Amino acid sequence: MLPPLKKGLPNLEYMAQILINRAKDDPNLMIVTSDSRGSGRVTGFSEQFPQQLIEVGIAEQNSVGISAGLASCGKKVFTISPGSFLSARSFEQVKNDVAYSNNPVALLGISSGVSYGGLGATHHSIHDIAALMAVPNLDLCIPADNFETETVLESYLQYPRPMYIRFGKKTMPLFYSSANEVTFGKAGILHQGSDILIIACGEALQPAYEGAAALEAEGISAGLISLHSLRPFDKTTILDMAASAKAVITLEEHSIYGGLGSIVASLLMERRLFRPIKILAFPNEDLVTGSQTDLFDHYGISASGITAAAAELLR
Repeated sequence: MLPPLKKGLPNLEYMAQILINRAKDDPNLMIVTSDSRGSGRVTGFSEQFPQQLIEVGIAEQNSVGISAGLASCGKKVFTISPGSFLSARSFEQVKNDVAYSNNPVALLGISSGVSYGGLGATHHSIHDIAALMAVPNLDLCIPADNFETETVLESYLQYPRPMYIRFGKKTMPLFYSSANEVTFGKAGILHQGSDILIIACGEALQPAYEGAAALEAEGISAGLISLHSLRPFDKTTILDMAASAKAVITLEEHSIYGGLGSIVASLLMERRLFRPIKILAFPNEDLVTGSQTDLFDHYGISASGITAAAAELLR
């Protein structure tokens, strides 16, 4: 049985606490925002360390270029901007100024996926992983809870490098007891199972957990993996657990193309590990309008979507 989960903080709030604590002893820690102090939860940081935060306004391309320049001078830079704009409007700067030039900037894509809900397609970032996976020399991370967030941030602070970190907005439960249970770049095994393997990342991990619990209640043995990092990607754990399962389900807050599901399916095919697989993600169409919860439910990124997919795969 999967145990009930404790409530955590919104990951952005937890991120802000970590950066405030580190900035007290590190004047080289900088934040660059594009009209995102409030939504990025760093208003408190700007009040305590006004000389360590630069606000550029609604100018995402400039924010990345400025961040790259600061990083080239030895600063530890966190660029905070909505994921929809950071990964699209600033794509050239991310590719050339940060990744290609090897400037160690941590790019924080906030309010990612469909977090903006009713604001619609202009503000959704269900393309970001697909686009940025094609950029070499850029770690891609999607922490699900506070402890995965802490692990990802500490990894960057200990070894600054080009990195994209994707955050949503909602309050997430805690899937671990402490950050000591999370190893950067390694899949988090939350439950072992022999019938279905469920793989999820980011805020899609909560419905994945609920789906695994629902399957267990039906007598279906469900394994559950959290992937906070898509680059580096823990191939070994995925292959080992997929080999022990009869079928695989992936869950993500992203397009069905180019994200977690595509990466997992490609890996299994390349290694000739043939398992029925279902990718639960957003289809290649204009999405309906609604909240994140509305969209998750409508497109089957949910516990009921998992149980339906499992029934089909195991038929």
